[in-house]
Amino acid sequence: MTPTDSAISLLERDSAVLVLEDGTRYAGAAYGARGTTLGEVVFSTGMTGYQETLTDPSYAGQIVLQTAPHIGNTGVNAEDPESRRIWVAGYIVRDPSRVVSNWRADESLDAALARDGIVGISGIDTRAVTRRIRSEGSMRGGVFSGDAAELPAEEQLRLVREAPEMSGRNLSSEVSVEVAAVTPAEGEKLGNLAVIDLGIKQATIDNLARRGFEVHVLPQQVTADELWAIDPVAVFYSNGPGDPSASDAHVELLRGVLRDGLPFFGICFGNQLFGRALGLGTYKLPFGHRGINQPVRDKQTGRVEITAHNHGFAVDAPLEGVFDSPAGFGRVEVSHVGLNDDVVEGLQALDIPAFSVQYHPEAAGGPHDANYLFDRFRDLVIETLSKKGAHA
Repeated sequence: MTPTDSAISLLERDSAVLVLEDGTRYAGAAYGARGTTLGEVVFSTGMTGYQETLTDPSYAGQIVLQTAPHIGNTGVNAEDPESRRIWVAGYIVRDPSRVVSNWRADESLDAALARDGIVGISGIDTRAVTRRIRSEGSMRGGVFSGDAAELPAEEQLRLVREAPEMSGRNLSSEVSVEVAAVTPAEGEKLGNLAVIDLGIKQATIDNLARRGFEVHVLPQQVTADELWAIDPVAVFYSNGPGDPSASDAHVELLRGVLRDGLPFFGICFGNQLFGRALGLGTYKLPFGHRGINQPVRDKQTGRVEITAHNHGFAVDAPLEGVFDSPAGFGRVEVSHVGLNDDVVEGLQALDIPAFSVQYHPEAAGGPHDANYLFDRFRDLVIETLSKKGAHA
Protein backbone atom coordinates (compact mmCIF):
# COMPACT_ATOMS: atom_id res chain seq x y z
CA MET A 1 0.00 0.00 0.00
CA THR A 2 1.32 3.45 -0.90
CA PRO A 3 0.66 6.51 1.29
CA THR A 4 -2.13 7.72 -1.00
CA ASP A 5 -3.89 4.34 -0.91
CA SER A 6 -5.06 5.11 2.63
CA ALA A 7 -7.67 7.52 1.26
CA ILE A 8 -9.34 4.61 -0.53
CA SER A 9 -8.96 2.05 2.25
CA LEU A 10 -10.67 4.32 4.79
CA LEU A 11 -13.84 4.18 2.73
CA GLU A 12 -13.92 0.38 2.88
CA ARG A 13 -13.51 -0.29 6.59
CA ASP A 14 -14.61 -3.47 8.29
CA SER A 15 -16.47 -3.04 11.54
CA ALA A 16 -14.65 -3.19 14.89
CA VAL A 17 -15.49 -2.92 18.58
CA LEU A 18 -13.53 -1.99 21.69
CA VAL A 19 -14.62 -3.92 24.79
CA LEU A 20 -13.48 -2.97 28.30
CA GLU A 21 -13.46 -5.43 31.17
CA ASP A 22 -16.26 -3.53 32.93
CA GLY A 23 -18.50 -4.41 29.97
CA THR A 24 -18.37 -1.02 28.26
CA ARG A 25 -18.42 -1.27 24.45
CA TYR A 26 -17.44 1.21 21.73
CA ALA A 27 -18.30 0.43 18.11
CA GLY A 28 -16.06 1.74 15.33
CA ALA A 29 -14.16 0.78 12.19
CA ALA A 30 -11.20 -1.53 11.73
CA TYR A 31 -7.77 0.10 11.53
CA GLY A 32 -4.58 -1.81 10.79
CA ALA A 33 -4.73 -5.62 10.95
CA ARG A 34 -8.02 -7.49 11.38
CA GLY A 35 -8.61 -9.93 14.21
CA THR A 36 -8.56 -9.95 18.01
CA THR A 37 -6.11 -8.30 20.38
CA LEU A 38 -6.15 -8.14 24.18
CA GLY A 39 -4.22 -5.97 26.62
CA GLU A 40 -4.30 -3.18 29.16
CA VAL A 41 -6.03 -0.11 27.69
CA VAL A 42 -4.02 3.07 28.34
CA PHE A 43 -4.03 6.56 26.86
CA SER A 44 -1.16 8.71 25.59
CA THR A 45 -1.54 12.49 25.57
CA GLY A 46 1.16 13.30 23.00
CA MET A 47 0.09 15.56 20.15
CA THR A 48 3.02 14.38 17.99
CA GLY A 49 5.36 11.43 17.74
CA TYR A 50 2.90 8.58 17.18
CA GLN A 51 5.52 6.52 15.35
CA GLU A 52 7.89 6.84 18.31
CA THR A 53 5.05 5.81 20.63
CA LEU A 54 4.17 2.75 18.59
CA THR A 55 7.77 1.53 18.45
CA ASP A 56 8.47 2.12 22.17
CA PRO A 57 8.93 -1.37 23.73
CA SER A 58 7.51 -0.03 27.01
CA TYR A 59 4.05 -0.32 25.44
CA ALA A 60 4.25 -4.09 25.04
CA GLY A 61 1.07 -5.71 26.33
CA GLN A 62 -0.92 -2.46 26.11
CA ILE A 63 -3.65 -1.20 23.80
CA VAL A 64 -2.75 2.45 23.29
CA LEU A 65 -5.36 5.16 22.81
CA GLN A 66 -4.22 8.47 21.32
CA THR A 67 -6.00 11.42 22.90
CA ALA A 68 -5.01 13.62 19.95
CA PRO A 69 -7.94 13.20 17.55
CA HIS A 70 -6.15 13.31 14.17
CA ILE A 71 -3.53 10.58 13.69
CA GLY A 72 -1.55 9.36 10.70
CA ASN A 73 -1.18 12.52 8.65
CA THR A 74 2.61 12.19 8.36
CA GLY A 75 2.57 8.44 7.69
CA VAL A 76 5.57 6.40 8.83
CA ASN A 77 9.17 6.28 7.68
CA ALA A 78 12.28 4.16 8.13
CA GLU A 79 14.21 6.79 10.11
CA ASP A 80 12.01 7.47 13.15
CA PRO A 81 11.33 4.04 14.74
CA GLU A 82 12.61 3.67 18.31
CA SER A 83 13.13 -0.08 17.95
CA ARG A 84 12.91 -2.95 15.50
CA ARG A 85 9.11 -3.18 15.35
CA ILE A 86 5.76 -1.86 16.58
CA TRP A 87 5.19 -3.12 20.12
CA VAL A 88 1.72 -1.97 21.16
CA ALA A 89 -0.81 -4.76 21.60
CA GLY A 90 -3.48 -2.66 19.86
CA TYR A 91 -4.19 0.88 18.72
CA ILE A 92 -7.16 3.24 19.18
CA VAL A 93 -7.62 6.48 17.23
CA ARG A 94 -10.53 8.78 16.59
CA ASP A 95 -9.89 10.24 13.12
CA PRO A 96 -7.23 8.48 11.01
CA SER A 97 -5.85 10.68 8.26
CA ARG A 98 -7.30 10.04 4.81
CA VAL A 99 -4.00 10.94 3.12
CA VAL A 100 -0.32 11.02 4.05
CA SER A 101 1.14 14.52 3.76
CA ASN A 102 4.86 14.31 4.45
CA TRP A 103 7.78 13.96 2.05
CA ARG A 104 9.59 11.59 4.43
CA ALA A 105 6.76 9.03 4.54
CA ASP A 106 7.42 5.53 3.20
CA GLU A 107 3.92 4.18 3.82
CA SER A 108 0.69 4.97 5.61
CA LEU A 109 0.24 4.30 9.33
CA ASP A 110 -2.64 1.96 8.50
CA ALA A 111 -0.36 -0.13 6.27
CA ALA A 112 2.41 -0.22 8.89
CA LEU A 113 -0.02 -1.45 11.55
CA ALA A 114 -1.30 -4.15 9.20
CA ARG A 115 2.26 -5.18 8.27
CA ASP A 116 3.20 -5.73 11.92
CA GLY A 117 -0.11 -7.44 12.74
CA ILE A 118 -1.39 -4.71 15.04
CA VAL A 119 -5.18 -4.77 15.42
CA GLY A 120 -6.66 -1.31 15.81
CA ILE A 121 -9.94 0.57 15.85
CA SER A 122 -10.89 4.04 14.60
CA GLY A 123 -13.93 6.26 14.61
CA ILE A 124 -14.80 5.99 18.30
CA ASP A 125 -15.14 8.69 20.95
CA THR A 126 -11.62 8.55 22.37
CA ARG A 127 -12.42 11.31 24.86
CA ALA A 128 -15.16 9.18 26.39
CA VAL A 129 -12.80 6.20 26.70
CA THR A 130 -10.10 8.39 28.25
CA ARG A 131 -12.51 9.84 30.80
CA ARG A 132 -13.66 6.35 31.76
CA ILE A 133 -10.09 5.15 32.33
CA ARG A 134 -9.29 8.28 34.35
CA SER A 135 -12.32 7.75 36.58
CA GLU A 136 -12.29 3.95 36.86
CA GLY A 137 -8.56 3.25 36.43
CA SER A 138 -6.64 1.25 33.84
CA MET A 139 -8.39 -1.93 32.82
CA ARG A 140 -8.07 -4.79 30.42
CA GLY A 141 -9.70 -4.50 27.05
CA GLY A 142 -9.95 -6.06 23.64
CA VAL A 143 -10.26 -4.85 20.07
CA PHE A 144 -12.26 -7.14 17.81
CA SER A 145 -12.36 -6.39 14.09
CA GLY A 146 -13.35 -8.11 10.87
CA ASP A 147 -14.88 -11.52 11.61
CA ALA A 148 -13.97 -11.16 15.32
CA ALA A 149 -16.30 -8.16 15.54
CA GLU A 150 -19.20 -10.53 14.89
CA LEU A 151 -18.49 -12.70 17.95
CA PRO A 152 -21.26 -12.64 20.58
CA ALA A 153 -20.79 -9.79 23.04
CA GLU A 154 -20.59 -12.18 25.98
CA GLU A 155 -17.81 -14.14 24.26
CA GLN A 156 -15.81 -10.97 23.61
CA LEU A 157 -16.18 -9.90 27.24
CA ARG A 158 -15.14 -13.37 28.45
CA LEU A 159 -11.93 -13.17 26.41
CA VAL A 160 -11.15 -9.74 27.83
CA ARG A 161 -11.69 -10.82 31.43
CA GLU A 162 -9.54 -13.92 30.97
CA ALA A 163 -6.59 -11.89 29.65
CA PRO A 164 -3.64 -11.47 32.05
CA GLU A 165 -3.49 -8.31 34.14
CA MET A 166 -0.43 -6.07 33.95
CA SER A 167 0.27 -6.43 37.68
CA GLY A 168 2.70 -9.26 38.25
CA ARG A 169 3.78 -9.52 34.60
CA ASN A 170 7.45 -9.69 33.61
CA LEU A 171 7.65 -8.63 29.96
CA SER A 172 11.37 -7.89 29.67
CA SER A 173 12.11 -11.16 27.91
CA GLU A 174 9.59 -10.31 25.18
CA VAL A 175 11.23 -7.03 24.18
CA SER A 176 14.94 -7.44 25.00
CA VAL A 177 17.62 -8.27 22.45
CA GLU A 178 18.66 -11.92 22.34
CA VAL A 179 22.37 -11.24 21.75
CA ALA A 180 24.55 -8.33 22.76
CA ALA A 181 24.92 -5.42 20.35
CA VAL A 182 27.58 -2.70 20.42
CA THR A 183 27.31 0.93 19.30
CA PRO A 184 30.71 2.69 19.08
CA ALA A 185 31.35 5.86 21.03
CA GLU A 186 31.24 9.16 19.18
CA GLY A 187 34.37 11.23 19.65
CA GLU A 188 36.78 10.40 22.44
CA LYS A 189 35.85 7.11 24.10
CA LEU A 190 35.10 7.34 27.81
CA GLY A 191 34.71 3.59 28.31
CA ASN A 192 32.38 0.63 27.90
CA LEU A 193 28.84 1.11 29.17
CA ALA A 194 26.80 -1.95 30.15
CA VAL A 195 23.19 -1.28 29.14
CA ILE A 196 20.64 -3.80 30.39
CA ASP A 197 17.99 -3.91 27.67
CA LEU A 198 14.61 -4.03 29.37
CA GLY A 199 12.97 -2.37 26.37
CA ILE A 200 15.46 0.29 25.32
CA LYS A 201 14.81 2.90 22.63
CA GLN A 202 17.27 3.81 19.89
CA ALA A 203 17.33 7.47 20.90
CA THR A 204 18.69 6.43 24.31
CA ILE A 205 21.51 4.46 22.71
CA ASP A 206 22.34 7.41 20.45
CA ASN A 207 22.43 9.85 23.35
CA LEU A 208 24.76 7.63 25.36
CA ALA A 209 27.10 7.08 22.39
CA ARG A 210 27.27 10.84 21.84
CA ARG A 211 28.57 11.19 25.41
CA GLY A 212 31.61 9.04 24.64
CA PHE A 213 30.31 5.67 25.82
CA GLU A 214 30.83 2.51 23.79
CA VAL A 215 27.32 1.23 24.35
CA HIS A 216 27.03 -2.52 24.96
CA VAL A 217 23.31 -3.38 24.84
CA LEU A 218 23.02 -6.62 26.79
CA PRO A 219 20.12 -9.12 26.94
CA GLN A 220 17.91 -8.76 30.00
CA GLN A 221 18.96 -12.20 31.28
CA VAL A 222 22.65 -11.22 31.43
CA THR A 223 24.58 -12.61 34.40
CA ALA A 224 26.94 -10.68 36.65
CA ASP A 225 29.93 -12.52 35.13
CA GLU A 226 28.81 -11.61 31.61
CA LEU A 227 28.32 -7.99 32.63
CA TRP A 228 31.77 -7.71 34.18
CA ALA A 229 33.34 -9.42 31.18
CA ILE A 230 32.95 -6.25 29.08
CA ASP A 231 34.91 -4.24 31.69
CA PRO A 232 32.26 -1.54 32.10
CA VAL A 233 32.90 1.92 33.51
CA ALA A 234 29.19 2.20 34.37
CA VAL A 235 25.83 0.45 34.13
CA PHE A 236 22.56 1.70 32.68
CA TYR A 237 19.06 0.21 33.13
CA SER A 238 16.60 1.12 30.37
CA ASN A 239 12.89 1.71 30.17
CA GLY A 240 10.63 -1.27 29.60
CA PRO A 241 7.20 -2.81 30.12
CA GLY A 242 5.74 -4.82 32.98
CA ASP A 243 5.55 -4.80 36.75
CA PRO A 244 8.84 -4.02 38.57
CA SER A 245 7.82 -6.32 41.42
CA ALA A 246 8.18 -9.24 38.99
CA SER A 247 11.84 -8.52 38.15
CA ASP A 248 13.74 -9.89 41.14
CA ALA A 249 16.74 -11.05 39.08
CA HIS A 250 17.31 -7.54 37.70
CA VAL A 251 17.14 -6.12 41.22
CA GLU A 252 19.74 -8.56 42.54
CA LEU A 253 22.04 -7.86 39.61
CA LEU A 254 21.76 -4.14 40.27
CA ARG A 255 22.50 -4.55 43.96
CA GLY A 256 25.75 -6.25 43.00
CA VAL A 257 26.61 -3.34 40.71
CA LEU A 258 25.90 -0.81 43.47
CA ARG A 259 27.99 -2.76 46.04
CA ASP A 260 30.93 -2.73 43.63
CA GLY A 261 30.75 1.05 43.29
CA LEU A 262 30.04 1.27 39.58
CA PRO A 263 28.18 4.43 38.52
CA PHE A 264 24.55 3.75 37.67
CA PHE A 265 21.83 5.57 35.75
CA GLY A 266 18.30 4.23 35.27
CA ILE A 267 15.30 5.61 33.43
CA CYS A 268 11.62 4.66 33.67
CA PHE A 269 11.54 0.92 34.46
CA GLY A 270 15.20 1.32 35.44
CA ASN A 271 14.13 3.92 38.01
CA GLN A 272 11.63 1.52 39.53
CA LEU A 273 14.22 -1.26 39.71
CA PHE A 274 16.72 1.16 41.29
CA GLY A 275 14.09 1.95 43.90
CA ARG A 276 13.62 -1.74 44.61
CA ALA A 277 17.39 -2.27 44.79
CA LEU A 278 17.54 0.46 47.44
CA GLY A 279 14.90 -1.45 49.40
CA LEU A 280 11.89 0.67 48.46
CA GLY A 281 8.49 -0.57 47.32
CA THR A 282 6.62 0.05 44.08
CA TYR A 283 2.92 0.34 43.32
CA LYS A 284 0.58 0.54 40.35
CA LEU A 285 -0.77 3.95 39.39
CA PRO A 286 -4.52 4.33 38.79
CA PHE A 287 -4.08 5.10 35.08
CA GLY A 288 -0.39 5.92 34.66
CA HIS A 289 1.50 8.71 32.93
CA ARG A 290 1.84 8.51 29.15
CA GLY A 291 2.59 11.38 26.84
CA ILE A 292 5.10 14.14 26.13
CA ASN A 293 3.69 16.99 28.21
CA GLN A 294 4.18 15.91 31.83
CA PRO A 295 5.47 18.63 34.26
CA VAL A 296 8.22 17.55 36.66
CA ARG A 297 10.06 19.66 39.25
CA ASP A 298 13.78 19.22 39.79
CA LYS A 299 14.02 19.68 43.57
CA GLN A 300 17.68 20.69 43.42
CA THR A 301 17.22 23.59 41.02
CA GLY A 302 13.50 24.30 41.42
CA ARG A 303 13.21 24.18 37.63
CA VAL A 304 10.04 22.73 36.09
CA GLU A 305 10.69 20.49 33.10
CA ILE A 306 8.15 19.30 30.54
CA THR A 307 8.94 15.63 30.09
CA ALA A 308 8.00 12.47 28.20
CA HIS A 309 6.46 9.64 30.24
CA ASN A 310 5.33 6.08 29.72
CA HIS A 311 4.75 4.22 32.97
CA GLY A 312 2.02 2.59 34.97
CA PHE A 313 4.03 1.87 38.13
CA ALA A 314 5.93 4.15 40.51
CA VAL A 315 8.36 4.06 43.44
CA ASP A 316 7.05 4.51 46.98
CA ALA A 317 9.41 6.91 48.78
CA PRO A 318 9.15 10.00 51.04
CA LEU A 319 9.04 13.13 48.88
CA GLU A 320 10.81 15.39 51.37
CA GLY A 321 14.08 15.03 53.22
CA VAL A 322 16.94 12.55 53.14
CA PHE A 323 16.32 8.97 54.22
CA ASP A 324 18.42 5.85 54.65
CA SER A 325 18.22 3.10 52.05
CA PRO A 326 16.44 0.14 53.66
CA ALA A 327 18.82 -2.16 51.74
CA GLY A 328 21.94 -0.53 53.19
CA PHE A 329 23.14 1.73 50.37
CA GLY A 330 23.41 4.86 52.45
CA ARG A 331 21.49 8.10 52.17
CA VAL A 332 18.92 8.70 49.43
CA GLU A 333 16.59 11.52 48.44
CA VAL A 334 13.82 12.02 45.92
CA SER A 335 15.31 14.32 43.26
CA HIS A 336 12.29 14.94 41.01
CA VAL A 337 8.55 15.11 41.66
CA GLY A 338 5.63 14.97 39.22
CA LEU A 339 3.51 18.08 39.56
CA ASN A 340 0.23 16.52 38.44
CA ASP A 341 -0.01 13.99 41.26
CA ASP A 342 3.17 14.14 43.42
CA VAL A 343 4.58 10.88 42.04
CA VAL A 344 8.28 10.15 42.62
CA GLU A 345 10.03 11.03 39.35
CA GLY A 346 13.66 10.64 40.35
CA LEU A 347 15.98 9.17 42.98
CA GLN A 348 19.46 10.35 43.98
CA ALA A 349 21.82 8.25 46.06
CA LEU A 350 24.08 10.46 48.17
CA ASP A 351 26.73 7.94 49.27
CA ILE A 352 27.14 5.91 46.07
CA PRO A 353 27.39 7.11 42.43
CA ALA A 354 23.86 6.32 41.32
CA PHE A 355 20.69 8.13 40.29
CA SER A 356 17.58 7.58 38.21
CA VAL A 357 14.54 9.32 36.73
CA GLN A 358 11.08 7.99 35.98
CA TYR A 359 10.69 9.80 32.67
CA HIS A 360 12.45 9.68 29.26
CA PRO A 361 15.27 12.23 28.82
CA GLU A 362 15.98 10.98 25.28
CA ALA A 363 12.44 11.90 24.07
CA ALA A 364 13.02 11.58 20.32
CA GLY A 365 9.55 12.98 19.64
CA GLY A 366 10.19 15.78 22.17
CA PRO A 367 10.35 17.54 24.56
CA HIS A 368 14.08 17.86 25.28
CA ASP A 369 14.05 19.68 28.63
CA ALA A 370 15.64 16.70 30.41
CA ASN A 371 18.36 15.82 27.91
CA TYR A 372 20.97 17.29 30.28
CA LEU A 373 20.65 14.14 32.40
CA PHE A 374 22.88 12.27 29.96
CA ASP A 375 25.55 14.92 30.57
CA ARG A 376 25.04 14.53 34.32
CA PHE A 377 25.61 10.79 33.96
CA ARG A 378 28.78 11.35 31.94
CA ASP A 379 30.09 13.79 34.56
CA LEU A 380 29.32 11.26 37.31
CA VAL A 381 31.31 8.56 35.50
CA ILE A 382 34.27 10.90 34.94
CA GLU A 383 34.22 11.94 38.59
CA THR A 384 34.11 8.31 39.77
CA LEU A 385 36.95 7.28 37.46
CA SER A 386 39.00 10.23 38.70
CA LYS A 387 38.48 9.21 42.34
CA LYS A 388 39.45 5.62 41.55
CA GLY A 389 42.57 6.83 39.79
CA ALA A 390 43.53 8.99 42.75
CA HIS A 391 43.28 5.98 45.06
CA ALA A 392 45.04 3.53 42.73
